[in-house]
Amino acid sequence: MYLKNDRILTALSIMLDVAFHAGRSGVVSGADIARRSGLLRRGIEPVLQALSRAGLLDSVRGPKGGYRLGRSPRVVTLHEIVCAVGIRDEVAALQGKDNNPLQSLVVAPLWAELNDSVKERLAGITLADLLQKAERSGLERPRQAPISFTI
Repeated sequence: MYLKNDRILTALSIMLDVAFHAGRSGVVSGADIARRSGLLRRGIEPVLQALSRAGLLDSVRGPKGGYRLGRSPRVVTLHEIVCAVGIRDEVAALQGKDNNPLQSLVVAPLWAELNDSVKERLAGITLADLLQKAERSGLERPRQAPISFTI
């Protein structure tokens, strides 16, 4: 279910952090993501791994390693991020309660309808949309230092 799921909110926050601070070419360390999010590194590690397995993040090894976007922010939807970290199917659990017909015949169909509406809305929002919203809110993305080739 989409409504108030800490793992989903953490995944969205991580993806936005990487997109905002690293873009497509830069790298952000897991420790920096955790510090900016106010979370423990070990707490976000499973989410980082799930996002990497889904191809939404690329993991870069080494002393300057970290994470970068696996695809352009213009094509990564919030629904993809949600799916990468898994969604509990609370609607099926509600419908499976045979001893309560009000729950299975009234609440579960309503919850399924709400779930579909949220899914549709998240599928229409990309990371690029959130980056634009951040910029309109006055947040400034960090600038990458220009590459200097001097011999």
